[in-house]
Amino acid sequence: MSTSSVSTGCFVFKPSAKKKKKTTFHVGDYFSDGCADTENSELRFKLCQNLWDKMKTDIEVLQDELNRKILDSLLEFTRKRSSTFQHCADDWASRMRASEIPTAALVLGVNVPDHDVTFQSLSDLLQQSVTPHVAPLQAKECGALKHLMQRVLERLMDTVVSVDDEDEEDEVPITQLHKKRVHCSFSTLCDWYKTTTKKSSTPGKKRSSAVIDEQQQPPIIIIFKDLEAFNPRVLQDFILICSRYVEHLPLMFIFGIATSPSTIQRMLPHSVSSLLCIELFQSLSCTQHLSTVIDKLILTPEFPFKLSGKVMQVLVSIFLYHDFSVRNFIKGLQLALLEHFHNQPLSVLCCRKKEALVNIMQLTHQDLERVRQLPSFMRYVEAQEPQEQVNLLTDDTHMKEVCQKLIKHLHKYHKNYYPILRCLHTLTSSLPKYPLGKQIRELHILCLDKNVWDNEEYQSAMQLLRMLAKDELVASLQSCAEILKPVKSKKMRHVLVQLEDLLSKFNRLDKASEVAANGQEITSPGKDLQKKTDLFQLQKTLLEMKESRRTKKMSQFEILRNEGLEFIDGLVRRYLSPPDTQPLNEVYYYSSSAVIRRHLNATPRTSIQTALSNPYHYLQNDSLRTEDGTVSNAAPDICIVHKLHLECGRLINLYDWLEAYSMVVSAAEGKDPDSDDFGKVDELKHARFIQAVSELEFLGFLKSTKQKTDHVARLTWGGC
Repeated sequence: MSTSSVSTGCFVFKPSAKKKKKTTFHVGDYFSDGCADTENSELRFKLCQNLWDKMKTDIEVLQDELNRKILDSLLEFTRKRSSTFQHCADDWASRMRASEIPTAALVLGVNVPDHDVTFQSLSDLLQQSVTPHVAPLQAKECGALKHLMQRVLERLMDTVVSVDDEDEEDEVPITQLHKKRVHCSFSTLCDWYKTTTKKSSTPGKKRSSAVIDEQQQPPIIIIFKDLEAFNPRVLQDFILICSRYVEHLPLMFIFGIATSPSTIQRMLPHSVSSLLCIELFQSLSCTQHLSTVIDKLILTPEFPFKLSGKVMQVLVSIFLYHDFSVRNFIKGLQLALLEHFHNQPLSVLCCRKKEALVNIMQLTHQDLERVRQLPSFMRYVEAQEPQEQVNLLTDDTHMKEVCQKLIKHLHKYHKNYYPILRCLHTLTSSLPKYPLGKQIRELHILCLDKNVWDNEEYQSAMQLLRMLAKDELVASLQSCAEILKPVKSKKMRHVLVQLEDLLSKFNRLDKASEVAANGQEITSPGKDLQKKTDLFQLQKTLLEMKESRRTKKMSQFEILRNEGLEFIDGLVRRYLSPPDTQPLNEVYYYSSSAVIRRHLNATPRTSIQTALSNPYHYLQNDSLRTEDGTVSNAAPDICIVHKLHLECGRLINLYDWLEAYSMVVSAAEGKDPDSDDFGKVDELKHARFIQAVSELEFLGFLKSTKQKTDHVARLTWGGC
């Protein structure tokens, strides 16, 4: 372009207005990126998404059922206390209760990540059926009293609240610029509440709930989600202020407690806690919650996706030893599901039986070669006749037919596995010292790893079962029969018939023993020892009694008990074989426990050390590739400074450190080592060095010291 002008000027040339194509990415595109096999990645993503949606729906329904009891109790508490505000009696006790603030102490346990779901459900239920005025609070947003009151007013009034602090004014969101700012005080809240209740009591107005319609003054409920994290002084001052407005505002508190109810006594002195009318509520323990989730999602043939024993052990260990969070356990399950469908091309068969049979017929030759390379299928081929082995390895059509048969067998295996697992757990969960575990998940992990009947714990459990009394054994067998009744498998129906026949034998034994007991005299085994005898006669009698015990015949109950336990042992050996013994188990079972542990149980110290000593591991830049134990001179400044500080002692001279750093950087810049400027410290290198040292200090590798001038102290040793 050129311009002609009489005088010099500035000309602007705008680019042509061409519409740029906006690139939009679908979720499936991220799934296909880096996928093991991109040909069927879309189908695998669809199967994965559908399976997770079904599991997520069942999880939400399950959590609603588990929280229903505690939520219903809280709703009943709020309704009851709200009615006292409406109809205050004149007796002294009622007036005293009216002067106190009703408070529900909700003990939720230490699984803090799960609390958000509970409080969200509680807030929704309260707003639907009790009152629209609910203010949930968290400690991180209520560091001072003014911030606590500001959050309460903002949650209730849905407006911008001014705290009259010029130094700590928060930026107002653009969506709230049109809203009028109000003063942060309880008098403002009182005026707003009076205005709101007058509007709601106006005739002709429709209300959202019939329960709220009955109340002319719905309560104001303030929820403290994490009571232990609140500043005790701030909480005390807030309660004291609220107590002055009880006659004007129907206030109610809900304390979310993670540890124990004694937290209230520790945080609030008697002068403050006496202003509260506290009622305790206990939620379901997180271990029971986890057991229910595992029972509904994992120990069921409804979902084809399964976890191996090692992966299951990793997820349970993270739950037990880190956070007790069921929510994080479910996230780990979701991660395992995603990893399985992303990295296993044969996961197209991880679906319902009908879909899997259809997908088998659509497998390509490459997919069938992957099936032939599966360890479980290779073992299956080795067990076949020579001609059958040739057909399996060469004929794709025959291969598909065999795969269909194996998939059907695997689905039958799961239908029979879980009922027998529950029966074995029912029999052994009440034994002393719990040889096979107290929870069914422990028994399930044992069965996944190897043959459970080869464990010493199993042999110990069977010995203890042989010592059970008749009532205990019959009760356990009846529980097993109840477990097998809803199962639709033909084999399980046959097992149920055998079990009911065994129970009928026990019942006939009871009737026969009652008839035989009538008119019989019970003789003492030591009857011959009652009379006087000499030492020789005593010794002879004892030897005869010992011999009689050895040759004593088993009673009818003992024979029947052994028969029942042999029946149970046969079921265990037949139906509880590990999934590794089943052909094509890799299609359904995810076994990469190291990947799950690396993602969920991260080690920050190891990651930082790896990044500093080997930056190529994360940056994947070829110029940073070096031999073990060395760092490239082109590495980031913090990596160079970290490598140099490893060569120093407890105290590091900053000037010597800077000189060494400057030499390395000069070599990276390609300067001549014989030149005068090589290794010279300029302002830019000095600034880069100071920044790198500050970053190391922030990461905890060193600290400043006053022992020597211009020195810093090293804090890590042994390459840590």
